[in-house]
Amino acid sequence: MIKNKIYELRVLSRYTQEELAKKLGVTRQTVISLEKERYIPSLEMGFKVARLFDKNIEEVFEYLNEE
Repeated sequence: MIKNKIYELRVLSRYTQEELAKKLGVTRQTVISLEKERYIPSLEMGFKVARLFDKNIEEVFEYLNEE
């Protein structure tokens, strides 16, 4: 399972879901799915999100081993 901090980072940055979607080149529905952890982004999208918030990828995404 992969957890993320996209919602928290978006709120701290004062972006709306629509603004974040435009910056990432995705739809608002994709941002909603990312925030609710229903969608695991590609590695490329993960880096894009992290760079947008000026974070390392590990500061945005966390892999939880389910073993």
